[in-house]
Amino acid sequence: MSLILYGTPGSPFVRKVEVSLREKGLEFELDPVNIMPMPDWFLEISPAKRIPVLRDTDVGKEGVAGTIPDSSAICGYLERKYPETPLYPSDPFEYGRALFLEEYADTVLMAPIGMGIFRPIMFNVFQKKDPDLDRARKTLTEDMPPVFDYLEGELDGRDFLVGDRFGVADITVACCLTQMTIVIGNPDAARWPSLVAHYERTMGRETFQPTLASLKKLVPQPFEI
Repeated sequence: MSLILYGTPGSPFVRKVEVSLREKGLEFELDPVNIMPMPDWFLEISPAKRIPVLRDTDVGKEGVAGTIPDSSAICGYLERKYPETPLYPSDPFEYGRALFLEEYADTVLMAPIGMGIFRPIMFNVFQKKDPDLDRARKTLTEDMPPVFDYLEGELDGRDFLVGDRFGVADITVACCLTQMTIVIGNPDAARWPSLVAHYERTMGRETFQPTLASLKKLVPQPFEI
């Protein structure tokens, strides 16, 4: 097995690469990394001090050689090396849109979910404290609606975010959104029907099932806010 993915199952960015690997039908090993604190050997291959990092042992087996940090860089590498099952569009304009939506999800969608919902609840739980449900509720009602509105408009009843096939934009949005849904449930389907339908279809794919099983062990059921 030549591909090793370093990270933790609870990370949406690790999840994004995991799903992409499975969508491409590639075998890989997930090597868990304790990120608090990160070990010295991992800091050597992750200069930004983030997960995930991919190692391709066909390129290098030790140290920095053969490693690529950052989920978007990893997905781009996998697309070039294993193009048989494409996750990026071939059309130049659609390719650009897919890159943008991947970045939009990784940043604009993920930032409030991570800092305003997941951390106030789960980090407190990990530290044996009461979950900060008020902070999560405030984020959900004040910060998330404009982001959900944008994604709803991009879908507008369609099955996929870009073009006519499932791809990296769909994967990334779903993986980031999962970081919210596992702790407080889905967005309001009455207000964002296309987004919720897209998310539920994506979660139903076989490639998401292993990560969903891991997440359900972490959070058996969402908190009510």
